[in-house]
Amino acid sequence: MTAPAEVRLIDGGYFRESCSLLYQAYRHTPTFAYLFESDRPGYEQRVRATVRELLVRHFADALPALGLLLGERLIGVALISPPQRRLEITESWSWRMRMLLTAGFRCTRRYLDYHEAVIACLPPGAYHMLPLLGVRPEFQGWHYGEQLLEALQHWCAEDVNSRGIVLDTGDPHCLEFLRRQGYREVGQVELGPVHEYILVHPGPQPPAEKGA
Repeated sequence: MTAPAEVRLIDGGYFRESCSLLYQAYRHTPTFAYLFESDRPGYEQRVRATVRELLVRHFADALPALGLLLGERLIGVALISPPQRRLEITESWSWRMRMLLTAGFRCTRRYLDYHEAVIACLPPGAYHMLPLLGVRPEFQGWHYGEQLLEALQHWCAEDVNSRGIVLDTGDPHCLEFLRRQGYREVGQVELGPVHEYILVHPGPQPPAEKGA
């Protein structure tokens, strides 16, 4: 049986665990392989640096993050960008400078272009975004991903103005998983050979007005 896990808001106290978990979750994805040039030496260092800088900025800006925990062990994490704050990280000059120093100019430019292209695909309205989301590889296939997504949907639905959740993936396996969880495609971005899909999970719809 799958042991029960707890979902709760986490902060910078889980920074190191979150770095390790998200690095493991993203280093083999087609998206990061393209953005950070997996065919060139230093790829793993560039992925580590990017995950670290995104987490540093996320926690420094006091943006929400949900953690999935077995006891005190973090086995899943999701960074959340609320609708009114989803552009803050990439617009930070200090973040851009650290990225240039760690990931290099070309990869930083690729990441910024990718981020802007995803934002351009968003449907109108207030949506939460998930810039990074992952479950430790050894805990995948045990329904923990479904538990984390369900908790995210409930958490974001507490914002009465939210239209739902947006995320993206270039991994065909992940794409099929998300479709099974009720996510629907709203756009595509071409990242070299990678087809990046932008998906939305709609939030609760407000009740129709009488007489409408």
